[in-house]
Amino acid sequence: MVTYHSRMEPDDRVFKALADPSRRLLLDRLLARDGQTLSELETQLEMTRFGVMKHLRVLEEAELVVTRRSGREKLHFLNPVPVRLIHDRWIDKYTERRVSLLAELKTRLEGGDMSPSAPTAVTQVFRVHIKATPEAVWEAITSPEWSARYGYGPMEFDLRPGGAFRGRANERLRGMGVAEVVVDGEVLEADPPRRLVQTYRLLFDPAAVAEPPTRVTWELEPIGADVTRLTVVHQLDDAPVHAHLVAGDDVRSGGGWPFVLSDLKSVLETGSPLSSAF
Repeated sequence: MVTYHSRMEPDDRVFKALADPSRRLLLDRLLARDGQTLSELETQLEMTRFGVMKHLRVLEEAELVVTRRSGREKLHFLNPVPVRLIHDRWIDKYTERRVSLLAELKTRLEGGDMSPSAPTAVTQVFRVHIKATPEAVWEAITSPEWSARYGYGPMEFDLRPGGAFRGRANERLRGMGVAEVVVDGEVLEADPPRRLVQTYRLLFDPAAVAEPPTRVTWELEPIGADVTRLTVVHQLDDAPVHAHLVAGDDVRSGGGWPFVLSDLKSVLETGSPLSSAF
């Protein structure tokens, strides 16, 4: 006898959201230009404003779309983290390259453009829910002992206004010839365990080094018992190379914020990082 479970898991919400072609079109529109208003999105779909709102609500419930206020406007941002989590669950490190090659082949055969292009948005927003307290998530972000267990290596913060921030390469990256310090910046605001604002400058790419410092805001919000909503807002004015690298669109650039946040979630919830080449 088959038993059906009525409780909808996060993966179920993502698959449901992606099953509809109109919702996929909305995501494509946000991928092309992030941070759009409802009115802007409405003009790009052949449906009523109410219909667009209903589809956006489903995408928000799946956390594929995140909204933020800018003055009187409500802006919609593409959040790739849920897709990254599904990727990490269903495609392991042994099959990822094969799947990537097949996807590239399909794109070429269908006449798609394989050349990388930087995202056009000057602000990128990423969100993930983690089964841990805000205090635990804060420590995992700001403690080098914790941050050494996920992402690309330990992050060091002097949690005072004007304090230094450095991200160091892990042993595997150093073995590949990467410099010891891969990212640096300055702490602008620290309000543990709720909010951290910093500048952020990637050092491993000469083109990124030539760009002005970018700005990262970490927002931690308790949701129910022992669950934290972590939102990362990355402002990337005049920094297209940074925008491309942190978006995670190209797996060869390391996976960006979607990989880092997925890895952080895995370490806090399971004690183990994701399987990754890094």
